[in-house]
Amino acid sequence: MIALALGTIGGVGMWSVVVVMPAVQADFGTGRGAASLPYTLAMLGFAGGGVLMGRVSDRYGIMAPVIGGSLLLGTGYLVAGLAPSIWVFALAHGLLIGLGSAAVFGPLLAHVSFWFDRRRGIAVAIAASGNYLAGAVWPQVVRFTLDAVGWRMTHIIIAVTAVTLMVPLALLLRQKPPAAPAAGTGLARSASPAALGLSPNVLMVLLAVAGVACCVAMSMPQVHIVAYCADLGYGVARGSEMLSLMLAFGIISRVASGFVADRIGGLATLLLGSTLQGVALLMFLTSDALTPLYIFSILFGLFQGGIVPSYAIIVREYFSPGEAGTRVGIALMATLLGMAFGGWISGVIYDLTRSYQAAFINGILWNLINLAIVGWLLMRRERLARA
Repeated sequence: MIALALGTIGGVGMWSVVVVMPAVQADFGTGRGAASLPYTLAMLGFAGGGVLMGRVSDRYGIMAPVIGGSLLLGTGYLVAGLAPSIWVFALAHGLLIGLGSAAVFGPLLAHVSFWFDRRRGIAVAIAASGNYLAGAVWPQVVRFTLDAVGWRMTHIIIAVTAVTLMVPLALLLRQKPPAAPAAGTGLARSASPAALGLSPNVLMVLLAVAGVACCVAMSMPQVHIVAYCADLGYGVARGSEMLSLMLAFGIISRVASGFVADRIGGLATLLLGSTLQGVALLMFLTSDALTPLYIFSILFGLFQGGIVPSYAIIVREYFSPGEAGTRVGIALMATLLGMAFGGWISGVIYDLTRSYQAAFINGILWNLINLAIVGWLLMRRERLARA
């Protein structure tokens, strides 16, 4: 529960910028592509920070990166609130906010995975749900304070809140997991990279490419739904409601995917989630009316919530426990690079076409790349198992 709470509070770094994007764009007088840059840099910081914080966690335990991340997060929001230009605002998100938020995602998921064996999938999924719970709660909080005190004071309030709540919670974390995992049976205990006929590094590269691809697709609705609704004339409030619904229902699929992964393994769970995500993206192409957009947002959340935690489960299934923090960090870094690139390129596509239809199609094509890689890995595993 501590991991869930930390993920919920620290997850603000991924979602606040989505809500304030139209206000920041108007204040600094930039285009949609430039206004998307703070989100992109936040994801890059989150991505690199996941690996860095994972290595710190492997060496010193979980408390050090979480406390450090809390302080970075608070400093980043303070700098962002005082930023004189879009570039300072963007750099604050990349160098401070993204890095700080990373401490309460990948490293915490790896840490939690050591405490469970038979129910590892559901445990990791619940811990990962903090990120989506943040996405359900924070957009509404940010929207309220944005209307009440403006985007600058909103960032300063978040800075104080993050440090005040996260540091005491970090001090409650249990540093060292059990020396050895409990005895058990099943895929998560018996698999190794050799089970796929691949070296660990080759498998890591394939998972990284798959992670980039699925999250370029995922980023289109998550990053741009608020701006999309504003462009359609529905307003920022409706868009932030859709984002919150998307991520609230993502919690349901995230927890459900943990149960599924405990039964069929991380790879099969990833394939299922990616397939459903592609279906949801296709739905967004069929209508831009208000009610369908609410429905599509709910379905998108229900369909794709289990994708990112599946990578952490796959790493624990196929790689050495001694490098779990680093490997999970690399896998999640790839997904975040996909979110960063996808969020930026969708804004650029919009600037070129004045429409989000082409951006949705771009996401669907990237989703097909993910399906091809994961499907091939599963077929390879089954073929080798029969040999």
